[in-house]
Amino acid sequence: MVKRTQPYVPGEQINEEHILKLNTNENPYPPSPMVAKAIIQEMDKGLHYYPTPTVEKLRQTIAKQNGLTENQVFIGNGSDEVLAFSFMAFFKPSKRIQFPTVTYSFYPVYAKLFDIPYIEVPLNEDFTIQPEAFFNSEGGVILANPNAPTSIYAEIEHIELILQNNSENVVIIDEAYIDFATTSAMTLIEAYPNLVVVQTTSKSRSLAGLRVGYAMGNPSLIEALFRIKDSFNSYTIDRLAIAGALAAFEDENYFKETTSKIITTREVLVEKLKRIGFDILPSQTNFVFITHEKVTAVELYQELKKERILTRHFRDPVIQNHLRVTIGTDEQMHKLMDTIKQIIG
Repeated sequence: MVKRTQPYVPGEQINEEHILKLNTNENPYPPSPMVAKAIIQEMDKGLHYYPTPTVEKLRQTIAKQNGLTENQVFIGNGSDEVLAFSFMAFFKPSKRIQFPTVTYSFYPVYAKLFDIPYIEVPLNEDFTIQPEAFFNSEGGVILANPNAPTSIYAEIEHIELILQNNSENVVIIDEAYIDFATTSAMTLIEAYPNLVVVQTTSKSRSLAGLRVGYAMGNPSLIEALFRIKDSFNSYTIDRLAIAGALAAFEDENYFKETTSKIITTREVLVEKLKRIGFDILPSQTNFVFITHEKVTAVELYQELKKERILTRHFRDPVIQNHLRVTIGTDEQMHKLMDTIKQIIG
């Protein structure tokens, strides 16, 4: 098993001063002030006690905000753990699953780790999906929507078509970036018992450092995730993470304010990049996927890094001439634009 495993390669984490980090899609704004207060209060309560294994209060809060019930929500140590549990719970080694050729690179890692055969479905030339290509999957479907690293959002009607044509299989919609987009597949949960929606607090709620992800779906699917979790570790979420995440969800106004800022900054950046010759895929995420006819993506990546600006370059031949750039603050984007203009002359 170790020999067939090819670990996921995360973005560079250079913890130095004066580095502009635009390579791992972290939120440029700190979490709600309520988060720090809640964590400090939780520390005073006593870390010598185990956390709750069922995380019921956080599940209730997430359920209420999404019009669901507590038994339709599962909490994990980051959405990556939730996805790993989902692969084990819903996909079988005897049946091939499907996901796009260009998508979150953890999917083939999990498939190989758990010995699940898979088909990588080609995207259209414009990097959009063909819903029909995912119909009647042998073992199930997993889609990142909006997709990473392309930033493209598949309309909810396309997701529904895939669900309708996979009624005997679980369809996982990975929505790490959905708060920067339009409609979540969460709205389809009641109609489709084969749907699992996975989200995270890492991006829109600025909690990448706390590692809290969650899944929403039919109670029977959520129960399956609990069975997998409790077969490994009943206490995957620590007390501080629970307290911080709960506070982040309760401060809805702060969440809406910072998310709106990022979307506005994204649209301004897109227009500025277009004016200097960049081609940019339609983004409904907190990053943009860009290419330029006069400078290769790897050259741009290297030159930006020399100026202490980190972006993400991928070696996949299909996207090797694109660069993924995280949306930062307005000030950070001004610095990025000034540097890019100098590089491309």
